[in-house]
Amino acid sequence: MALNRHFSMMRTLQVADFLTLGNAACGAAAVFSALEFAATGAWRYFIAAVALAPAALVFDVLDGRVARWRHEQSILGRELDSLADVISFGVAPATLALAVGMNGALDWVALVYFVCCGVGRLARFNVTAEQLSQGGATVAYFEGAPIPTSVVLTAVLAFAGWQGAIGEHLYGGVWRVGALELHPLVLLFVASGTMMISRTLRIPKL
Repeated sequence: MALNRHFSMMRTLQVADFLTLGNAACGAAAVFSALEFAATGAWRYFIAAVALAPAALVFDVLDGRVARWRHEQSILGRELDSLADVISFGVAPATLALAVGMNGALDWVALVYFVCCGVGRLARFNVTAEQLSQGGATVAYFEGAPIPTSVVLTAVLAFAGWQGAIGEHLYGGVWRVGALELHPLVLLFVASGTMMISRTLRIPKL
């Protein structure tokens, strides 16, 4: 009976939903790769964590286009997309930042802030989309930067890694506030998170 229920759920998924799951898989693999890099220092894991970010973005773009093309847009698909985005564009880049050396106490605060901003951005979008669908209106723009823009942060970390500017050689060095440490580079994550939750920043809907 439980097996039948399992397959019944799988049958409710549309083609676009499987692409969304591909996004989530890339994000989870990026997190695992970043953790392995932190533990072993093996560059193949760093490269994997970096490369999986644009792969997740490709899946994220494709699932929306396929959903519209096949007329498969649904509440389930929207929720799946948000959950996948939190992993791929929130937790994964924050984990990579931690792995490359942003591991001071204040860095943790900044990275947690970044992830929470991403979660809040996605939740606000879902509520807004629900309200608009009930009213039958169309939205011309989104409030705040979409969470997939965090691939820029991953690109910055990839460039830093290529230049050997990670670990003790992170751009900007480290600031110490008593016993607490903050790497200035983590402020890019703070800025990204703040732009996500901004109500004045308007991104045109493509």
